[in-house]
Amino acid sequence: MKIHEYQTKELLRQFGVFAPGGEVAETVDAVRAIVARRASFPLVVKAQVHAGGRGKGGGVQVARDFDEAVDAAKAILGMSLVTPQTGPEGKTVHKVLIEDGIDISRELYLSLVVDRAAAAFTFLACASGGMDIEEVAARSPELMVSVTIDPLIGLSSHHLRQLAFGLGLDPSLHRGFNALCQGLYRFFTTYECLMLEINPLAVTKGGCFAALDAKVEFDDNALFRHSELLELRDPDEEPELEREARSAGLNYIGMAGDIGNMVNGAGLAMATMDMIKQAGAEPANFLDVGGGASAEMVEQGFRLILREPKVKAILVNIFGGILRCDVLARGVVEAARRTAIAVPVIVRMEGTNVDEGRRILIESGLNLVTVSGLEQAAAAIAGIAVGGRS
Repeated sequence: MKIHEYQTKELLRQFGVFAPGGEVAETVDAVRAIVARRASFPLVVKAQVHAGGRGKGGGVQVARDFDEAVDAAKAILGMSLVTPQTGPEGKTVHKVLIEDGIDISRELYLSLVVDRAAAAFTFLACASGGMDIEEVAARSPELMVSVTIDPLIGLSSHHLRQLAFGLGLDPSLHRGFNALCQGLYRFFTTYECLMLEINPLAVTKGGCFAALDAKVEFDDNALFRHSELLELRDPDEEPELEREARSAGLNYIGMAGDIGNMVNGAGLAMATMDMIKQAGAEPANFLDVGGGASAEMVEQGFRLILREPKVKAILVNIFGGILRCDVLARGVVEAARRTAIAVPVIVRMEGTNVDEGRRILIESGLNLVTVSGLEQAAAAIAGIAVGGRS
């Protein structure tokens, strides 16, 4: 789960990380009140969306007086902000952060991520912070400082020295930098994050560190231990289908292809999407109905898939365990009858009560294609993909 910049900064302050003061507004009138109240310039007006690269899209503007701040907010609120991370459709801006400007001496980059390959945490740092950090990392990887931390041992002084010397920090800054990294590490481990990024990390002319921007992604699988974070979820930032799926207890992610698929289990879902691609087609979604899905949840899964008009076929690939094949079959039949499915549906299932499941599908009288193996399912999908290209 992601949250907004202003929310991340509020949490970081509780761990001793300094960030410029600011207030959030959803209307121009609220912006006027905030600017009048702060009465100190420059201010920075920043779009609050879950995407980076906002400055390039006009979502971050510096205001040197009252009128500039209001005009910037008028331009940003309601705009469809397009950045390299939003896709060409952009994201509508519903909130702006009005933030105090600070005197900047230099800008750095600092992030902390989960390194699954190493089963560790990794601090990444670069002396060239600000925009285009991805290009800097690709063009000059030698500028990136990487420090791996064993989570069973934790952050140690030698890690901090590696980072500070790697960034070329003046020794007078080391104490403040160490405190900053320790605060970030406590935040990261306390909330079980997947990624925390401070970019730019400013060194002020007074020799302090300030998080000018902050992004975080929490591990969804650990959110049950941090219920207070759920209050920070912004439904406006989530695709409608994914929001509805979560409410129904389903795990759905929209994708760019045209073959819908419904699977039980994340691993089987990944394997099924690989199979679709190897057949020459592209998956339209990731949909895991889970091991304990009911017929109603299967029907809801179909409804979600069919909400995408680009879908031209659906592959159901279920291994019957806790979710029995007969329960799946009844859900498929009910969904086909209630939603008037007009695209081919290929059902491959194995496991508990598979014979009963196949009998239900066959006797339904509906145009449902049942296959017994992955090879047959792949061949059926390949046929649809070839047909779509002809």
